[in-house]
Amino acid sequence: MFMFDPLYLVFALPGLALALYASFKTKATFAKYAQVAAVNGLSGAKAAGRLLRGAGITDVKIEEVTGFLSDHYDPAKKVLRLSPDVYGSKSLSAIGVACHEAGHALQHAQGYSWMYVRTALVPATNISSYLSYAVIMLGLILQSGSLFLFGALLFSAAVVFSIVTLPVEWDATKRAKEHMVEYGVVSQGEAARAGEVLNAAFLTYLAAAVSSILTLLYYLMRAGVFGRRS
Repeated sequence: MFMFDPLYLVFALPGLALALYASFKTKATFAKYAQVAAVNGLSGAKAAGRLLRGAGITDVKIEEVTGFLSDHYDPAKKVLRLSPDVYGSKSLSAIGVACHEAGHALQHAQGYSWMYVRTALVPATNISSYLSYAVIMLGLILQSGSLFLFGALLFSAAVVFSIVTLPVEWDATKRAKEHMVEYGVVSQGEAARAGEVLNAAFLTYLAAAVSSILTLLYYLMRAGVFGRRS
């Protein structure tokens, strides 16, 4: 019968702690600058639109979607979707998030290689992530090291995806910080404060990558790759 392994906590707790901190930091920073309106009075949607037009991009739609910080750019449909707290808000938080998502649209238009790599990984990552846990559990139940190892290898696709996500998100933030000033969305000082929101949000992606790497290392150890068998 499968018994809980206390050593799992050694691998899991650092990632969990970083994830909790990143979540707290993101929400706190967003809430802080959600109370600070931009001088020019642009909403998040209008700020993203101005940044896109400044970069010569006219074929990307901007839509409102439900959910808290559910903002994202859909490269397949060329749609930039903004949450209610971002779409109509005139705060520095909203403008920062909206311009970050517009940064992804710029990546798409300008052929940023890491974005294409991440997009290509999505189908395989979705499938392998679901299968990995089932295979790992089956390996534990059957006490099969080879089956457990196969599950760990399936999980590695999610690890690769989380690592590839880091340069994509960092680059989008960098573009947002630069272009929101260049195209007159905000002043230099306002951009620095809006950038604090984006820096905090990046921590969530870093936490996800660290957590997935540590989890994979634990799985490989349990499979006997590092000398300890499950």
